Amino acid sequence: MKQVKEVIVVEGRYDKNTLSQVVDATILCTDGFGIFKNRALQATLRDLARRRGLIILTDADGAGGVIRGFLNGIVEPQYIKNAYIPALPGREKRKSAPSKEGTLGVEGMRPETLLNALRNAGATFLDGGASPRCGTLTAADLYQLGLSGKPESAARRRALQSRLSLPPNLSSRQLLQVLNIVTTRPELEALLAEGQSADAPDTDTDSR
Repeated sequence: MKQVKEVIVVEGRYDKNTLSQVVDATILCTDGFGIFKNRALQATLRDLARRRGLIILTDADGAGGVIRGFLNGIVEPQYIKNAYIPALPGREKRKSAPSKEGTLGVEGMRPETLLNALRNAGATFLDGGASPRCGTLTAADLYQLGLSGKPESAARRRALQSRLSLPPNLSSRQLLQVLNIVTTRPELEALLAEGQSADAPDTDTDSR
């Protein structure tokens, strides 16, 4: 599987599922037009773009064009690469009817078509086998730090994402990918410790 340095943005989870079978990369979704009002996701994409670069890979229809235009307007152009898929007629297997414009989206593309789109956009393929992630955090780290697999993990993730100004709806896997770009294990431990101190009740009582 090809590894890509840049963060890739697609419209929905089915697009992400298809692309994740083709490349090893950090892939985030706009949730369609949801990106227009999601200020936290907008800020995250701008930050990740500065750190890693951003590849926009939307559908070839009108809606995809609107989302692409919006993303190009909120992120500095020097950090963006635009990947385009062809407007092929058809219908995805999971759908009972074709899209309004009758074309396949990212989820309906063949692997070689997606790779060509990324190549044409100037994606950075890490053929040497280096991981596209700069950090070394693993799923085991999230568990050890109480961010997954424990009753309070969801609340701890939400608190952490709020402190880092990250979207609140990131899955554990997406959170791990983003954390490996924006922080390290020692920094994360310090951040979690600060959060615990801030949330701890004040035990100092009035002696009067």
